[in-house]
Amino acid sequence: MTQFFQVHPDNPQRRLVFQAAEILRKSGVIVYPTDSAYALGCRIGERAALDRIRTLRQLDARHHFTLACRSVSEIASYARISDPAYRLIRACTPGPYTFILPGTKLVPKRLMHPKQRTIGIRVPNSPIAQALLEQLEEPLMTTTLLLPGDDYPMTDPEEIRKQLARQVDLVIDGGFGTLEPTTLVDLTEDVPEVLRVGLGDPGVFQ
Repeated sequence: MTQFFQVHPDNPQRRLVFQAAEILRKSGVIVYPTDSAYALGCRIGERAALDRIRTLRQLDARHHFTLACRSVSEIASYARISDPAYRLIRACTPGPYTFILPGTKLVPKRLMHPKQRTIGIRVPNSPIAQALLEQLEEPLMTTTLLLPGDDYPMTDPEEIRKQLARQVDLVIDGGFGTLEPTTLVDLTEDVPEVLRVGLGDPGVFQ
């Protein structure tokens, strides 16, 4: 059965955040709010949960998954970052940006791009997401809640609850989400490349 938590967007209830983290620790798949669109999430090492998300979104092996991290310092454990890239990330986080970077050995191969060995990394500026990451004490494997055939992410928690009943273990209602995903930036080369313009200002990288 899909659980449904109504969590305050600015002051998340600690009890509900703890319960959400416990669901993740038990191989759960959740829907949670970020500083851009709603997202699907699971723990990094949970193969079965990842497969559920792949099936739900009909993703192929080339899809770039993202790790939602608490801070820039945590990113350094999961991605190789040059000094210029580090300065850019630090200036833009927390915020609605996702950065493509080479993954480290701590990232399971099934999460990375099969040929490039890259991974998406972000630090969300969302009290709910940050509280969940603090409680979990590790990054969250995440991807935008964009269902097959849809042009935009789902924004209404009640509609998400109805449509994904029995397909996810928890929906966290943090209010209406936005229609825009993060701005996606490739930092694998010396010159940043904006791959997708979203909520974050792309002018920072031009």
